[in-house]
Amino acid sequence: MEDFKPISGSCICGEIKYTVKSKPLFTHACHCKDCKKITGSSFVVNTSIFESSLDIKGELLEKKLIAGSGKSCKIYFCKKCGVYIYSDYEFAVKRISIRTNTLSNPELFPPQAHIFVKSKDPWINIVNKDICYDEMYDPKIAWPKESLDRYKEYLESN
Repeated sequence: MEDFKPISGSCICGEIKYTVKSKPLFTHACHCKDCKKITGSSFVVNTSIFESSLDIKGELLEKKLIAGSGKSCKIYFCKKCGVYIYSDYEFAVKRISIRTNTLSNPELFPPQAHIFVKSKDPWINIVNKDICYDEMYDPKIAWPKESLDRYKEYLESN
């Protein structure tokens, strides 16, 4: 695996500061109705990481929601400014989803997939249709082999 330098992120007020200590697994843009409602935007970009690779400083609030899949999801946000920092989805074993644009360098993590494009706002034009999924993708198909291998190894050792 290539050399990885930890990446940092924060909320808008600076109360929450975090570091991701291992290379992210995958980044996707979600166009589902829930993400659009939560963010008040047309989509959200999430980057999947190992839960143990997040080192966070500051006080977060936690809220449990039911995702569009019917499974639970915990969201974590800054107590002071309310910026949504990450999600812990029930189906995502030992991994969490950082809100990509809370990273100091989000441009390094462009979406590798667009999901729930059946709910996409009609004025959003996704150029690369090869990475679009009407609903959720199958990681075994969408993720790079290197990420699948690292995730498998991580699950086996934790």
